[in-house]
Amino acid sequence: MEIRRLDATPRPVSPTARGRLCTAADERPIDWRIAEETPLAVLLNGTAFAVMMLTPADLEDFVVGFALTEGIVATVSEIDSLRLAEAGEGFVANLKLDPAKVAAVEDRRRTLAGRAGCGLCGAQTLEAVLRPPRRVAGARPTPAAILRALASLREAQVMKPVNHSTHAAAYCDADGTIALLREDIGRHNALDKVAGALARDGRDARDGFLLLSSRVSVEMVQKAAAIRAPLVAAVSPPSALALRVAGQAGLAVAARAGEGVVIFDGMGD
Repeated sequence: MEIRRLDATPRPVSPTARGRLCTAADERPIDWRIAEETPLAVLLNGTAFAVMMLTPADLEDFVVGFALTEGIVATVSEIDSLRLAEAGEGFVANLKLDPAKVAAVEDRRRTLAGRAGCGLCGAQTLEAVLRPPRRVAGARPTPAAILRALASLREAQVMKPVNHSTHAAAYCDADGTIALLREDIGRHNALDKVAGALARDGRDARDGFLLLSSRVSVEMVQKAAAIRAPLVAAVSPPSALALRVAGQAGLAVAARAGEGVVIFDGMGD
């Protein structure tokens, strides 16, 4: 896959805003670092497919991961080239693909701007939202490994201590060591960035597991299944629908519970 950046200069991901810190006792001026949010238009063979709002970092990882987790391509080798360029207040990324791949996702073309907080915005049908998940398989980590990853998540985040608002997604080795981590104002975007980074590095998600700083929603399950991760762990419990879809995929879900971790077996009666 050829990657070209055309006048796409780095932008600050956490600019400073002025404000007042108010307490019951007093108030004082404060400089507050906030997370940047930038539009990125995703084109397939030059034709608009989606506009996503995201933090302007690791853009190549995001675009590749987005293509994988949205089912546009099955492997990174199916992407002929990726070109990234600045466009006004945002960026444009054009993926060159086999025309048959583009035609296959025509019914899921997104015509609305995607929001940072919602990975399903712009999907035009319920079928597009709740498409059958990919089946996964692989060795699942031990509870001790999951707890080790959860314990190290906060320290591994770089943006969050500065802007207090970005989400993180991480890929962990089987022993719970965080191997790579990506952050974004959108939790779905952070996971797409991890998916893209794994694909670009030639790493197999089945060898480890995913870790999220947010809850496990149904679309996060779909994205995890798309890259065949065997387990997703998170700091918050999943939704009922997420657990049902995870069950369809054979994907394990875990969530922090005080000093321990719950590994869900599925929905009850």
